[in-house]
Amino acid sequence: MKVTVAKSAGFCFGVKRALKIALHTASCEKNVYMLGDIVHNEDVVKTISEAGIKKIAKLSAGKEKTLLIRAHGTSKETFKKAKKLGYKIVDATCLMVKEIHKIAIKKQKQNYKIIVIGDKKHDEVRGITGQLKKKALVVDSLKSLPSKATLKKYKKAAVVVQSTQNIEEVKKIIEKLKIHIQRLEFYNTICQPTSSKQQEAKTLSLNNDIMLIIGSRTSANTKRLYEISKSLNEKSYWIQSQKDIKKNWFSGIKSVGITAGASTPNTTTKEVVKKIKELAG
Repeated sequence: MKVTVAKSAGFCFGVKRALKIALHTASCEKNVYMLGDIVHNEDVVKTISEAGIKKIAKLSAGKEKTLLIRAHGTSKETFKKAKKLGYKIVDATCLMVKEIHKIAIKKQKQNYKIIVIGDKKHDEVRGITGQLKKKALVVDSLKSLPSKATLKKYKKAAVVVQSTQNIEEVKKIIEKLKIHIQRLEFYNTICQPTSSKQQEAKTLSLNNDIMLIIGSRTSANTKRLYEISKSLNEKSYWIQSQKDIKKNWFSGIKSVGITAGASTPNTTTKEVVKKIKELAG
């Protein structure tokens, strides 16, 4: 059985950087806290926890405490509140996400209505909208677009995109927006690692009998890879680890394509490959 792993599978630059910053901070500081998980992957979260970083639901008194800002970023309000409470802040926000923040802030200052294409409840999207003084419009699908009358009220608008979105779906939304908003500026802020992953997922899905996508169920970019793969190859399976693999998937199968989300460790992918080869005998 031929097994092909995508070259882009696994950690992206932003996740590697955030993890490096987190582990370094944990080795230098005693009381390190984080609002939520550093990235959406259970194995990485476990590593962070074992390093001594504590996950909290809300900020409290921060004297002699360090707050680690996650890869997805956070709102200006959170920064402000943490400083006021006395936290030392270490920022591990992905640099590409920070670029999205800069664009959104700049265009709002120029009196553009800010439109964010992304998952409404995702941490990254909340971080983007949390940079702005005026409320942004968040669109997660064609169905969630406001009415024509509402869109026509926007004299000029600037669109930014959650870094892990599917460009094909984004293009459909942009085309709709163009119809109703006379002056529309589109900034394709989908990051290069995401684009590479999605392109490889398409190629592997078409060139292999079955496709395995490795990543957490909480990972937005992994979900997108699965959706792309499933649309091209019915035998596409979303797994979190080698434990999820079912032997009957490989009956009569000659080739397997594998990719992994941006927060999936390489060790997890290697374990999946090992398991497949064991099943193949």
